[in-house]
Amino acid sequence: MYGIINVMAHAIIIMATLVAGFSGRLLAASAQPNIIVILSDDQGWGDLSISGNTNLSTPNIDALATEGARFDRFYVSPVCSPTRAEFLTGRFHLRSGIAGTSAGTELMGLDEHTIAETFQDAGYTTGVFGKWHNGSQYPYHPTGRGFDTFYGLPTGHWGQYFDWFLERNGAMERFDGFVIDAITDNAMQFIDDNQSRPFFCYIPYNTPHSPMQVPDKYYEKFEDNPLPMRHRDKKENMLHARAALAMCENIDWNVGRVTDQLERLGIAEQTIIMYFSDNGPNGARWNDDMKGRKGSTDEGGVRSPFMIRWPGKIPAGTVVRELSGAIDLLPTLVDLAGINHTGTKPLDGISVAPLMKQTAQQWPDRLYFSHWSGRVTVRSRQYRLDNNGQLFDMYADPGQRNDVAKEHPGVASRLSAAQAEWRKQMRVGEKPEARPFPVGYTEYPTTWLPSRDGIEHGEIKRSNRFPNDSFFHNWVRQQDTITWDIAVENDGAYEAIVYYTCPASDVGSTVALEFQGSSIQGRVNQAFDPPDVGAEDDRVGRQESYVKLFDELPLGTMQLKRGRGQLTLRALDMPGKQIMDVRAIRLRLLP
Repeated sequence: MYGIINVMAHAIIIMATLVAGFSGRLLAASAQPNIIVILSDDQGWGDLSISGNTNLSTPNIDALATEGARFDRFYVSPVCSPTRAEFLTGRFHLRSGIAGTSAGTELMGLDEHTIAETFQDAGYTTGVFGKWHNGSQYPYHPTGRGFDTFYGLPTGHWGQYFDWFLERNGAMERFDGFVIDAITDNAMQFIDDNQSRPFFCYIPYNTPHSPMQVPDKYYEKFEDNPLPMRHRDKKENMLHARAALAMCENIDWNVGRVTDQLERLGIAEQTIIMYFSDNGPNGARWNDDMKGRKGSTDEGGVRSPFMIRWPGKIPAGTVVRELSGAIDLLPTLVDLAGINHTGTKPLDGISVAPLMKQTAQQWPDRLYFSHWSGRVTVRSRQYRLDNNGQLFDMYADPGQRNDVAKEHPGVASRLSAAQAEWRKQMRVGEKPEARPFPVGYTEYPTTWLPSRDGIEHGEIKRSNRFPNDSFFHNWVRQQDTITWDIAVENDGAYEAIVYYTCPASDVGSTVALEFQGSSIQGRVNQAFDPPDVGAEDDRVGRQESYVKLFDELPLGTMQLKRGRGQLTLRALDMPGKQIMDVRAIRLRLLP
């Protein structure tokens, strides 16, 4: 049964809950559908066989469309963090203050109400498994945004996909095998544990984002494959393209594991499952002649696959050609589940449930805006106006090769005015407010401050220009420092640990951690100098940092006062040629 719970059923649920002794939120009735949202990372519209790409085979993802609905004009942001925020809030990413993908610019405003909080309010158990990328420290952390449990990578880039570490609710934990398989294992365990009550399971995978690592059994098919279907300009890095497609087939296998589990548990018909990607492809490969890729506000950078299945509720084989996007998913899922959105801010998205259920009699044209790094494009049903004022007829010219602004001045003028108004509303071009990294919440006493969130001073360098998953090195001058802009929530005693490496020849430096007059010291007495990890598993050379293991250097306990300021790591002496490499600071508010 789907719809409003009748009074008698509601009373039965209350009695059963009381008898069972639950003290948490009231369990929702079984009539409410389970929700599974799968989000891939850097997978283009063309990276599925259902899109017409014969270079690969993705039968399990394709089946979500053939057994449900496929949206053919579904739009996301050009990069990771913004798309995730738009899905979570139903609002354009600039409204939540997201202006980038690292260094604090990916933090989603704490005054935003997420889809997970809405489903929690309706009695759902919520979990996220995979790449978060909207803030690592609580309350930006998933467990502060409506999710009961989190397993995955809190940041945007992970440096090793085999036999490495992922976070489980604040603690790092080593996994065996391939990262996507491990993420799926944990998501499936969550589904199994919650099969008898409504659950909201968000699975944001972190592939085919680089590093381009994939198990042999998926790569072997592509290793010498000429890839007959090519990029429109035939500019592929073939090693990169082959690895990406192999990673997509691994995702497809894991999606099949989830859908098979739903059948095995007998809950497929009461489960909505959807699939989309966060931006265009992360390299030149076949994408149906579309212009642009990841980072571009043209069609190829923002058009994503999207399919949704709910047996018996969404007609199989439905194809929707109206415009929709990530901002629509919150209102749509709320509509399908028959619950109320509990946020107070107005949504930019609309429910597109009538389109997928084929109940819409008419559907008005709408304008859909895409933004990245100050560039704004606007899409109507037929036209796209790019950031340079060029107008493209997407019916006649889906590859955006011919500017028709002069032939259609009225259309160009209307879209240009809408573009300008959207820029004004979203305050495009204004410098975003710098947000500190929060520390010391009693609900979540342990705070990680990775190097990605710090600032190096002097000759200290990052292991890579891309901050995510980097570490600090070249600390060769005693006067140089590393700082973090933090906001301490509670006065108290904090246990402090530095995660470091140091060769035996340079052991002996003393370092101090300081915050607003409080200071604590520790000496590097133990050598720890492991090799970099990652190159041996890469299918193609990477742009981002390699990673390595880091050891704990306990500094003891320091007193921190509530307030905002600079947490500074400095050296008090340097007997060798360097101080140490630094991966992170961990602070824990003591009871």
